[in-house]
Amino acid sequence: MNFSSDNVSPICPEILAAIGAASEAALPYGADDASRQLDAAFSDLFGTTVAVVPVATGTAANLVGLSALVSPFGGVACHEAAHINRTESTGVAFYGNGAKLMTMDGPSGKLEPATLDAFLARENTHGMHSVDPECVAITQATEFGTIYDVDEVQAIGKTTRDHGMKFFMDGARFANAVAALECHPADITWKAGLDVLSFGATKNGAMAVDAIILFDPSLRGRVEKARKRGGHLFSKHRYLAVQLLAYVKDDLWLRNASHANIAAQALCRALETLGARAAFTPQGNELFMHMTDELAEHLRKAGLVFRPWPSIGPDAWRFVASWNSPIEAIRALPQTI
Repeated sequence: MNFSSDNVSPICPEILAAIGAASEAALPYGADDASRQLDAAFSDLFGTTVAVVPVATGTAANLVGLSALVSPFGGVACHEAAHINRTESTGVAFYGNGAKLMTMDGPSGKLEPATLDAFLARENTHGMHSVDPECVAITQATEFGTIYDVDEVQAIGKTTRDHGMKFFMDGARFANAVAALECHPADITWKAGLDVLSFGATKNGAMAVDAIILFDPSLRGRVEKARKRGGHLFSKHRYLAVQLLAYVKDDLWLRNASHANIAAQALCRALETLGARAAFTPQGNELFMHMTDELAEHLRKAGLVFRPWPSIGPDAWRFVASWNSPIEAIRALPQTI
């Protein structure tokens, strides 16, 4: 069983079928019928009018989306462990034409309102000689597999608005967060003051598509120009659009995420039975476990694939469950390895 990443999972059947059904001639660059349905489909999903700009990667969704919220001489406040800081090179500066990431710590990969408030007040006082934060970015679910609950997101949103700043969410695993919270997606997005969401699909059953969701549709022109300039506008745009339409149809996105979350919970219990210890309370589909080298080697010999995670500790390992992880086989691990 491969738990190295949810990116190793295959395309789910519903999305694969939608891609196959789209194999007819259609207008390019988003002028096709499927692309024209995206705004309505996602407006229904979020319960408010949105504009949708699809791209093929989560990195593009984050960087192109953020570029609409920060100036070339401004900053993006985020957690030190955020994906945009640790794993997306200098992309924010590239797409933001010089915009800077401004990082802070927080427990379990989360920003805290009081810490954020003090940080924004402190960093926004030096005038033309320094970088002032203009946007706050959070990751949902976080890089440590933890999840901001509704009250936490809304508190971050209030702090952000109190400082007159924009609010962005990296939602590569947004589906896992919504499934875990059992909330309406509006409650942790626009109702919390969110301006832009990077809405992940690739990790949760799609082939290659994530969506930039604009809760201020007037940003569409700016985001589309940034997407084109950065080389992320597909000519055969329908293949992105049909993936997203299939993903949100009949709550496929939530069913896939719920399966992954349940698989991760089952895996955590199995690993704890074998002697491992969770670094953080598992909430989504990522686990970070402390265990001995002997147990890690035993699991590897039994066919499990997972990764060391030294940023958490020398004995820490990451396991990621997917939409198709075999839950019953996971539950049986203590008896079968």
